[in-house]
Amino acid sequence: MQAYTSSRISLSSHLAQPSLPATPDFGPAQPVSFFPAGSEIYAQGEKAGAFYQVEFGAVRVYRLLADGRRQISAFHLAGETFGFEAGTTHHFFAEAINATGVRVIRLSTGADMSHQLLPLALKGLTRAQEHLLVLGRQNAIERVAAFLVDIAERQGGLRQVQLPMSRMDIGDYLGLTIETVSRVFTRLKDKGVIRLLNLRSVEILKHDVLQTMGE
Repeated sequence: MQAYTSSRISLSSHLAQPSLPATPDFGPAQPVSFFPAGSEIYAQGEKAGAFYQVEFGAVRVYRLLADGRRQISAFHLAGETFGFEAGTTHHFFAEAINATGVRVIRLSTGADMSHQLLPLALKGLTRAQEHLLVLGRQNAIERVAAFLVDIAERQGGLRQVQLPMSRMDIGDYLGLTIETVSRVFTRLKDKGVIRLLNLRSVEILKHDVLQTMGE
């Protein structure tokens, strides 16, 4: 695991508008911070107390296991929030996958935000449960198919899916080796289910077939 030094460049707020609903009051709007590819947004053990919204780019959230392996628990794309913790410290690391803009959202002191934070917490719980279901699948094709369907849905259901994460990232998310992930992508291509446009772009040719494989 290569260590990166966090690099944060504050951008003016007009570059990206928050995608959270306009009505809830989460406190003063913060400027967008820029994180180069591979840079750390926060580390495990750091003080929590805010959450984060991806304005552009993508983020991976992970833990390092006792044997040094990395387990990615989530990917977050543009418009999604992350970093919401029940305790006072972060339990995971968060890194920018590519050039990423993140807005830090700090809660108003003394305000009751439970009705605004509950949907975020429930959404995070649902994603975590879905991830556990994927990891429980014994078939590598099922895992990759479910992953591609999920990413496609989060990108608006387009046929052409952008994959900001590497094959190694996908493997660390699905509990597979990079070689297995690459073989599955090739197998799906040979079956005519997907077309590999490049390493970071996939066209889904048979969405129904892919969805059935992932169920």
